[in-house]
Amino acid sequence: MERLPKMTINELQNKIQSGRFILYFGADWCPECQAIKPHMPAIEKNFDDYQFLKIDRDENTDLCIVLNVRGLPSFLGYHDGQEVGRFVNGDLKTQTEVETWIHGLA
Repeated sequence: MERLPKMTINELQNKIQSGRFILYFGADWCPECQAIKPHMPAIEKNFDDYQFLKIDRDENTDLCIVLNVRGLPSFLGYHDGQEVGRFVNGDLKTQTEVETWIHGLA
């Protein structure tokens, strides 16, 4: 999973303008993020038609505000620069829940 540096909304939009993306918002201090972390490689492998991008909430607070990402971990799906779905809340997420959500994006 590519970890994005601090960036503006315009930089992010340029990066995700072509293709399928899952934006994963998390933080090192977040216990719910640490719980899903070991499952992310399997999730990525099961959805190789998506590029997964990790966005650190602490480095990108302005981006989180613009995208209305308030809970961690959170996932946003994009197809060719357009948001197609979000799984945004502060609840613990299982691999099955994340994969079910991604299946619903297609």
